Amino acid sequence: MVFGKLSRRSLVLLLGGLIFLSSFSVTFAADAAGAETLAGDPNAPVNYVWVLVSGALVFFMQAGFALLGAGLIRSKNTVNYLTKSYMDFAMASLSFWAFGFALMFGGSALASGLDEGNALFGMSGFFLTGESYDVGTMLLWAFQMMFAGTAATIVAGAIAERTKITAYMAYAFLIVAVVYPIYGHWVWGGGWLASMDTPAVDFAGSGVVHAIGGFAALAGAIMVGPRIGRFNADGSVNEMPGHNKAFVVAGTFILFFGWFGFNSGSSLAATELRISVVFVNTLLAGAAGAVAAMYYGFMRTGKADIELIANGSLAGLVGITAGCAWVAPWAAIVIGVVAFFVMLGATKLLLKLKVDDVVGAFPVHGAGGLWGVLAVGLFADGTYGNYTTDGPYITGLFYGGVDQLVSQLISMVAVVGWGFGAALVIFALLKATIGLRASKEEELSGLDIPEHGAAAYVEA
Repeated sequence: MVFGKLSRRSLVLLLGGLIFLSSFSVTFAADAAGAETLAGDPNAPVNYVWVLVSGALVFFMQAGFALLGAGLIRSKNTVNYLTKSYMDFAMASLSFWAFGFALMFGGSALASGLDEGNALFGMSGFFLTGESYDVGTMLLWAFQMMFAGTAATIVAGAIAERTKITAYMAYAFLIVAVVYPIYGHWVWGGGWLASMDTPAVDFAGSGVVHAIGGFAALAGAIMVGPRIGRFNADGSVNEMPGHNKAFVVAGTFILFFGWFGFNSGSSLAATELRISVVFVNTLLAGAAGAVAAMYYGFMRTGKADIELIANGSLAGLVGITAGCAWVAPWAAIVIGVVAFFVMLGATKLLLKLKVDDVVGAFPVHGAGGLWGVLAVGLFADGTYGNYTTDGPYITGLFYGGVDQLVSQLISMVAVVGWGFGAALVIFALLKATIGLRASKEEELSGLDIPEHGAAAYVEA
């Protein structure tokens, strides 16, 4: 009860402090109405609509994550999972508004109010006030917020069925406030990875979004420990099948659909016609991952495993996300197929190490994201620049771009070191303070009734 009172008091003080801080420079906006932006760029309306609609597609992916994850867990935890999936995005929205966006894009000068920052983190754009109260800055924030929310929600599936909701909400806030934006700044915000002689690149976020989320998921799964009964003393694995295949398929369809906005919208301009290549490559990689998964299942068991197919498709989509604008369609297919086998290898490794990742978040997003970052350094064909038709063009090893491969390898080391390390520290701190894991009794009964007072399926 004392903790509850302290929590409410702290929340009131935090919100009051944020409102107070955000009031300082509201009157010094740049172009809050948009008239100057429109006068200076006649293409602004079509580009704004393109980015905002693409952002809405990415937002809809949250429904896909919610259904997919709910279908892959047991029915007694459905309400808990859906609540976490809904609330982590809400929590991330406030976190990114207050801190994450400024840390990520401050110093990039990509929009008004984002001038101050250094190679490690940004220092301007907090609370979207002052010069950041601008239509162009709002456009960038709106689209990038959807990515931040995706990084946060990836973690939910890995630590499902045994994690306290209070701990999860605290983590969702912190990953978007600090973990996600710092690496994002290094790659997208003018940080040190983007400032190398040959910049490390990631068109839509295989590393920035998926690997960060995936390695954070790995850290969480390690710190919270496996579900009761998942592993036997001899290391053998007990199956704990999900309860709803229809949710799995529906969720995957929604995610695939949203991915067209995720990748194509990352052009940030409808007038950048390379978006057609991005769209096609996204489709082909996701399809190739699904086909590879189906035939692998046939060879292993003689059955077409829809859960394996769904995760194979998602692995292919994650794999192509970094290089979708820089590779040819044939390469997208190769990347999608390899992504499935990377996911498969990571899944087997986790089971061998007795790490319980309920929905395969790390194999799909962490391992698949790393492969996506590497694939740019191999397959980029030198026909497109860094978000522009102007050079310098992005060229991978198979087309003579040795330097690009080296830069991608450096970026891979950075995302693993920062994403896994920072998340591990956060989960360790939460474990030592408010605690991570639900009680044994709650876990065995399911978290729906103890934490939410409601069951997903009620008998009439």
